Amino acid sequence: MNMGLRSESVATKPIDGQKPGTSGLRKKTTIFQQPHYTENFVQSTFAAIGDDLVGSTLVVGGDGRFFMKDAVAIIVKMAAANQVRKLIIGQNGLFSTPALSCVIKKRQATGGIILTASHNPGGADGDFGIKYNTANGGPAPEKITNQIYEHTKVISEYRMCQGAVVDIGEIGTTDFTVDGQPFSVEVVDPVADYVLLMKDIFDFAAIKEYLHGGVKVVINSMHGVMGVYAKEIFVNEFGLPEDSCVNCDPKDDFGGHHPDPNLTYAADLVDLLKKGIHGFGAAFDGDGDRNMVLGQNGFFVSPSDSVAVIAANADCIPYFKSTGVKGLARSMPTGASLDRVAAKKNIDCYEVPTGWKFFGNLMDAGKVSLCGEESYGTGSDHIREKDGCWAVLAWLSILASRKQSVEEVLMDHWATYGRNFFTRWDYEGVDAEKAKAMMAHLRTLIDSSQTKDFIGRSFAQEGKTYVISEADDFEYKDPIDESIAKNQGIRIIMKDGSRIVFRLSGTSSSGATVRMYIDNYIDDPSTFGQDAQAVLKPFARIALEISKLTEFTGRDAPTVIT
Repeated sequence: MNMGLRSESVATKPIDGQKPGTSGLRKKTTIFQQPHYTENFVQSTFAAIGDDLVGSTLVVGGDGRFFMKDAVAIIVKMAAANQVRKLIIGQNGLFSTPALSCVIKKRQATGGIILTASHNPGGADGDFGIKYNTANGGPAPEKITNQIYEHTKVISEYRMCQGAVVDIGEIGTTDFTVDGQPFSVEVVDPVADYVLLMKDIFDFAAIKEYLHGGVKVVINSMHGVMGVYAKEIFVNEFGLPEDSCVNCDPKDDFGGHHPDPNLTYAADLVDLLKKGIHGFGAAFDGDGDRNMVLGQNGFFVSPSDSVAVIAANADCIPYFKSTGVKGLARSMPTGASLDRVAAKKNIDCYEVPTGWKFFGNLMDAGKVSLCGEESYGTGSDHIREKDGCWAVLAWLSILASRKQSVEEVLMDHWATYGRNFFTRWDYEGVDAEKAKAMMAHLRTLIDSSQTKDFIGRSFAQEGKTYVISEADDFEYKDPIDESIAKNQGIRIIMKDGSRIVFRLSGTSSSGATVRMYIDNYIDDPSTFGQDAQAVLKPFARIALEISKLTEFTGRDAPTVIT
């Protein structure tokens, strides 16, 4: 017991730009390292928690990126000074985002602080982020993030207890007395509770039998936090050789790479699968909430198709056998593959804005069991975050049950539901004013005074004609709390159901990222095996023509295509 520690008040001033986005506050690491910057935001987060902070239990951890351990030390000192009763911290500060969500619920914590910029680059010159999750384990709703931001604009002091120092490398509990009140820090195995949850959801014995039946797999953790989880599950639980897990040593700069599991940034995994040796491959992002699934010879499963396939085969997963599938949901830009599964199975399907927090209300109300985003996020109501490892285990459950390859599962799926050819083109680091001008141009096209001229317009490319039937700036009214989210992205919908969507990203740390989404539904079986980019090129040209993206931004090619 550390006796008689005292807290102190440190004078500070507001710092501009501390407005959380869809997934917390993300900035360059050097910005978080500025004097008072991290402290101001943490104190503002504590202020938004309000009366629940006193005597609370908070879970803390992150993806291992540069500055994470420094931020953990700051949070320990500030939590001690702000009358938090207990912190639960992953060993070495590590917690995947899904695992932290799991622990919040299991330990009935007040909430949690996740130190990650997710799929953004790390290192001294990379990005850092802080996100608050509430008692349900999910990202804080807009009401709370707005309160955090409002406090950052008026903050004049924060509280610290300099003597509250803990070795986060050692599992165990350290007790303190701060200002006469008890305060403890419990350092825990970041993997144990999460693995127990996965064992409750999936049939590990069936997956293990499948994995030892001749199929060779490779799991790429991209030097993020998932390395420690992959080793435990795939090597220790399933008994696979250690070389089945690659890039599984967490590094604070992710090995100098961009920890985003897509065809561009996980190209090494794609190249490996193209050799035909492995029947299944998967990659995770820095904090483990995103995933990419590949089949033999580099067969790519789009995230939009991935969630649809899991929904269509939910009976292969013990968890859904017992709970049933209450409903499905996808983010608005995500391809509409999931809608077709919902329609055929007569299940409700919700379309929500981008941001996992919008799924949380639906899950808490028992309306949704399974959901996904085109940005490589897939999950279910087992926690309130997207969950990369869960998605991979869901796929392995389906493969084990169906005794098919990844490609065979997809071909069967498309034969039943048709194929939504889908892609996202990202234009990163665009001048913010030019990006806003392009979005303003699109809003002018769909403005009520212009809609008459816009709706019904036809566009032809390579012998196929598309006619606009609807266009809007997506607005969502939450069916649970009736909150309204406006200006969530421009939707241009064609008569055949094909869609073009434009959004500005809310997760960039600098500049603007323009995202263009192309979703083209085709029910001709002769096209199903074709490359999505080749099929979508004509429709993409129409999107560029309508948006005048090149004229506004000066970009003649996207930075990343997924």
